[in-house]
Order: sequence, then structure tokens, then C-alpha cells
Amino acid sequence: MVNTLMGQKEFYKALEDARTSVHSGAHPFSLAWANGELNLKQIGKWAVQHFYYIDPIPQQFAQLFCRLDDLEARQHLLENLIGEEMPDTPQKRHPDLLVKFGKACGIDEKEFYDAENMGSVLPSTRAMRSWIWELVNVRHLAESAAGIMVALEGQLPTLYPAYVEAMRKMGLNDDDMEFFHVHIEGDEEHAHVGLEITAQYSNTPELQKKAISAVTASTQMRWQMLENIFEKYVKNVPQAA
Repeated sequence: MVNTLMGQKEFYKALEDARTSVHSGAHPFSLAWANGELNLKQIGKWAVQHFYYIDPIPQQFAQLFCRLDDLEARQHLLENLIGEEMPDTPQKRHPDLLVKFGKACGIDEKEFYDAENMGSVLPSTRAMRSWIWELVNVRHLAESAAGIMVALEGQLPTLYPAYVEAMRKMGLNDDDMEFFHVHIEGDEEHAHVGLEITAQYSNTPELQKKAISAVTASTQMRWQMLENIFEKYVKNVPQAA
């Protein structure tokens, strides 16, 4: 790694390269989904795991908001937080949209809200949720912005469209898939803002290295989460199950 501060263009490229090197769209689970090789039950089981991971994100964003000392960065994150919680239309909260999607896949909502007690949370899903708490509470703000906004939100606009197209062929409609649509529309901007915030707080060569490493770590963890889901619900289960 370089020992001098990278310029903005070079730093942005390094962050984006770290995001694409282990992109979830290339995982066998994502490829099977995009190719129409999964059934709705398998996709619904993914939704249960994803719900456990994203359910506390509004609180996590609120924690990160409290740590930001820059007004513009706080305002951007507040917009993101409000978009998650949807106070004017609480039924549109992102976790609740995911439950709606899961029900369209034939999964009972109890599986979402009681996953912990039912023992169905996979270890890598638990690790993913814990990693976000670590980013917002413990890691430097450069790592926080890079690991969440650049690495994770930045993947969704290129990951979810293929999912949507496959599920439309399976008979799901746009209302069923609203969870995916709101992320396709919103997270491209969030990722760009994430680059700006990351660059703002990565004001030394060491912090730039840490930010790039945080992107790599987040993408690797999402990949492993998909790996465990793939092994549990696809690889070792007949497709017709």
C-alpha cells in the first residue's frame, strides 16, 4: 500500500475496486437467483436471514449519526436514516417491506420476528449484524462510512435488478418487490455520498488504508453470509423442496 495520501479520484477507484473484487453478484446464490434456479421458498429463507441483519440498521445509523462531527455528513446520514424508518408512512419501513416480500414468497411472518428464538439465525448472518455494530460504535468514521455506505449500499443497485427480473418471471409483482425497488433507487446516491464522507474522514494515508480494508471486510462478510445461506437452503436441499 502507498504511504502518501491518494488524490480523490485514485482513492475513489481504490474503494470501488475493493467493493467489486468480492461482489455478491458473482456468488453462486446470486447467480442461481438471477438465472431463475431458486424457488420462492429458498428466496424467502434468504429474506429471513437478511431481515435479521438489517432490522437494527435504523438504530445503527442513529449511533453513527451521533458520532459525526460534520454537519453536512450528519444531514446526509439523517436523510438515509429517515428513509429507513419512514416516519410519515411507517408501513414502508425497510425491514417491514422485507417481511412483506417474504410473505409473498410463502414465509410466515413469525419466521422473521421470532428467528432468534426459533434458532434459525445462521452464524454468518449474526456476524454480519455484529460487524455493522462494530463499524458504527468502534471503528474510525472513515471505516464506518466505507464499510457500510460504499461497500454494502454500493453493491445493491447492481445486485438487485437481476433479482427483480428473475422474480418477475416467477410471478411476483412490483408491490411484492417494493423492498428491492427502494434500494435500487436510493442506494446509488447513498454510495456516492458514502464515497464523499469516506474521503472527508480519510485524511491520512493510514486512514485511507483502513477505509479500503473496511470495504474489503464488508464485502467478504456479505459473501460469507450468502455462502451459508446457499449451503443451508440450496446446495444440500433438492430444488423442489
